[in-house]
Amino acid sequence: MYERHQPECTLLYKLIEQYYPDFMAHLAEQDRTLPKYVQNEFEEYLKCGILSHGFLRVRCECCHHERHVAFSCKCRGFCPSCCAKRMTESAALLVDTVLPRQPIRQWVLSIPYPLRLLFASQPLVMGAALRIVYRTIESHLIKKAGYTRTTARTGAVTLIQRFGSALNLNIHFHMIFLDGVFVDAEGGDKNGQRFKPVTQHQASEIVELAHKISVRLASYLERAGLIEGDVESQYLADAALSAGEMSGHQGYSVNYRISMGPQKGKKVFTLQTLPAMQKDIDSGTLLGNVAGFSLHAGVSAKANERDKLERLCRYIARPPVSTKRLSLTVQGNIRYELKTPYRDGTTHVIFEPLDFMSKLAALVPAPRVHLTRYHGVFAPNSNHRAAIIIKPQEKEVIAGEPSLEVPDTKDKKRAAMTWAQCLKRAFKIDIDICEVCKGSAKVIACITDPVTINKLLNHLQQKQGGQIGMLPASRAPPVRSLVD
Repeated sequence: MYERHQPECTLLYKLIEQYYPDFMAHLAEQDRTLPKYVQNEFEEYLKCGILSHGFLRVRCECCHHERHVAFSCKCRGFCPSCCAKRMTESAALLVDTVLPRQPIRQWVLSIPYPLRLLFASQPLVMGAALRIVYRTIESHLIKKAGYTRTTARTGAVTLIQRFGSALNLNIHFHMIFLDGVFVDAEGGDKNGQRFKPVTQHQASEIVELAHKISVRLASYLERAGLIEGDVESQYLADAALSAGEMSGHQGYSVNYRISMGPQKGKKVFTLQTLPAMQKDIDSGTLLGNVAGFSLHAGVSAKANERDKLERLCRYIARPPVSTKRLSLTVQGNIRYELKTPYRDGTTHVIFEPLDFMSKLAALVPAPRVHLTRYHGVFAPNSNHRAAIIIKPQEKEVIAGEPSLEVPDTKDKKRAAMTWAQCLKRAFKIDIDICEVCKGSAKVIACITDPVTINKLLNHLQQKQGGQIGMLPASRAPPVRSLVD
């Protein structure tokens, strides 16, 4: 049964509502500000899911039971609700209409701290570096399959993840690669394509690939004048150092540093509740660590494991902030639980309120920076894309699952999943069915006029004897009641 998630009651909403004005005032005192797109992210989040800012009226055609669905901000920075919707839609798109029923392997590349800051401030450089990474892995797969680039081809979908477990800015690449290559053959399928899987990956090969990637990226960045080096080390050149409005927030976030307040520049406070442990890496683990680069290829899905593939896609596209891991300390600071404890036993990080606002601001991507990239046979301009991606007649119809409508002609574009389809796909909730009589429910009105909104909400408040969907009065977040 559908119930409005009431974001105004969450701790994240209350923190932003209270401390965002103080955060902007503190920046103004230092003659600093945030870019307009970051300010819009905070302001729109405070309206997301709030009935007093507009909603849809959904009424059952049989019993006339009515529900109200608030508008969403559709931002892609840190809003848990909108990022969860985008996660569900992205995973459904890849599994239903892009990735063929062939073996898939995830390649994850983490990069050194200086390059994370460089890629965050210069997206064009990040795009060029990603192309180098793709070509390196592509050449390895084609060569391992026993072909050349002229006779075989492969493809990948890269989801660029900008966050770490500690709300730090951590740009890294999750590349969903075909675990093999396509070749032209008379004995192939009806499109003349035959897939040859690549098996038995070796740990030594992953280490060698990580080394190649590090060398090629360093060579490219040096030619572009973005890094300088001597005999012993390399470092970012002055041309690579950003002086924009977000440079300070991003720099402190990348390096796990406090960006505001009397403790500025020091390491973020951590809480160690577990004993330190030594993580032994198996010699057969598909992991390569070279010069700050980490390449992992240990997660894969077989051709018939579509459910596992969708779970993998959802994990990669997950929201950056988990409200379930967010709490307050007795002193009023923000405590955020790590998804996985660190080797030294660290399980939580502690932020002061203004520093927490800075960490959220650093996670917001710049406009027109695509976080999903298609390579090889999946690229939009690939001559082989139409013959390899999933066809409408190949899609499996699963009972109880909404199917995405595929255009009948090439002139029509694929429509995004509706909000109702996302709910049904992710949570098995069907908003199109009345929870009272199981009849059909449809949208009857879109309410955006403030006067009409107030009249309707006041009527519902009097009818049900309580406050319905209105913004709560400004107050400090609860302290003791949320302590574990």
